[in-house]
Amino acid sequence: MSLLYPLLLSSALFGIGLYGVLARRNAVLMLLGVELMLNAVNLNLVAFDAWFADALHTGQVLTLFTIALAASEIGLGLAIVLALFRAVRTVDVDEVGR
Repeated sequence: MSLLYPLLLSSALFGIGLYGVLARRNAVLMLLGVELMLNAVNLNLVAFDAWFADALHTGQVLTLFTIALAASEIGLGLAIVLALFRAVRTVDVDEVGR
């Protein structure tokens, strides 16, 4: 299998996630953008693991670690957004600082 297709897909995912983080002002959509970027990293790890045919499957192990890290990150992030919404009644990050 060619390495080109997973790299193109992960680049597109990372670009969409980066756009979501930089362009959106909604905190939930920014978290969603971060998740897309982490999934692009996971795709790269698995693709390079398959490409190099690593006997220890280091890329897959790191992908599992990243998935666990992303799950904890989204849980904590959503808890922060919920606390923010309860405090200021908005999830717009520009409105919070005012």
